[in-house]
Amino acid sequence: MGGLRRLHVLDRVAIGLLATGLVCWATGVLPSGQAGDAMTRIAPLLAFLGTVIVLAELTSRAEVFDVVAARVARAGRGSYPLLFLLCVAFASVTTIALNLDTTAVLLTPVMLALASRLRIAAVPLAMTTVWLANTASLLLPVSNLTNLLAADRVALSPLGLAGRMWAPQLAAIAVTMACLWGFYWRRGRRTADQGPEAPAERTAVPTGGPGATRAEDLRPGSADRYDLPAPHRPTDPVLFRACALACGGFLLAILVADVELWIASATAAAVAVVAFAARDRSALRPSLIPWRLLIMVPGMFLVVETVNANGLHDLLAAAVGHDGGIGGMFRAAAVGAGLSNVLNNLPVYLAGEAAVPSGNHAQLLALLVGTNAGPVITPWASLATLLWYERCHAYGVRVPVARLMATGAVLAVTAVTTSVAVLAVTG
Repeated sequence: MGGLRRLHVLDRVAIGLLATGLVCWATGVLPSGQAGDAMTRIAPLLAFLGTVIVLAELTSRAEVFDVVAARVARAGRGSYPLLFLLCVAFASVTTIALNLDTTAVLLTPVMLALASRLRIAAVPLAMTTVWLANTASLLLPVSNLTNLLAADRVALSPLGLAGRMWAPQLAAIAVTMACLWGFYWRRGRRTADQGPEAPAERTAVPTGGPGATRAEDLRPGSADRYDLPAPHRPTDPVLFRACALACGGFLLAILVADVELWIASATAAAVAVVAFAARDRSALRPSLIPWRLLIMVPGMFLVVETVNANGLHDLLAAAVGHDGGIGGMFRAAAVGAGLSNVLNNLPVYLAGEAAVPSGNHAQLLALLVGTNAGPVITPWASLATLLWYERCHAYGVRVPVARLMATGAVLAVTAVTTSVAVLAVTG
């Protein structure tokens, strides 16, 4: 019992989800056929999760992220507003051109390294990554797996989807920028005495409402500008080059060669592992593997499949309705965003897609907005958020859950509402 009490709350959630899912399968509440289909569907996802986290861990240890962070900081020229715009653009473009999970895994360490280099609070940079990983994932099929499913359902090419979603995407990014600046980036809320290990990142619950300032977040005399860091020189240039090439190859494989995510991440991780086996074996340890995620994701899908097999479809069909007009669009978006934060956006989109009438294309795209831009409240609402949370935990950065949920709720409501309104107007 003492060992269980020492587990992080998300470790307990992961174990509980898997145990519940297995019990449902063993007792027949979840039919074996559906359980098998769910596990077959997520097997490539689990392979991607395991290998891309190993790649990110070793790349971080090789100081690749420190080099990139120093360059971003120097490009900001000491100006917080310019640094903010650079970080927003970096996160948005990465999400749109690659995908939100890659942003969560590879950009989060860059942002946290940036905070360490500048000796500013890590939370504003971390929140920039996770929020834009979700809200900037509306434009292209590659940006989010749900987009691929939706584009296929409404028979839209990549350019066709972009033509339909560019305005909602801009609206979602604009709202995210406003929330980021107001809650985390504006003067008095963005500086700290130290980097990611600073007291500002501990799990104390803040007072004074969403994004409230705490004394630990402040560094006197540095509210307007930051000091430019020197260019970073990696300790082991061989490891640096090997891991940088592995990451570059991973990105090229999924962008240019259209290689499956898990194959690209496994190959890149193998390159990094071989390099460390030759140069620094001490880095190759079992803790590199993201055990929590590999337990949580199968459990989550088994539980959602159980709920879906026992009435979720009927519930969703009733909640979404058959109205293809603006009222139905807002209903679908609200249901998608709400359930995504309770369960997870991918299984919720799959279930919601089946509940939307086949001819209601605008309503389906509104559901997509809800399941993409809405999962920013709970740590498990999207896979990208889970990956981000794991990266923050590995870096010793603690984003208070109460703060995360309170500010995320404001963003979810405003971003989804604004984006669906724009979708309706431009449709």
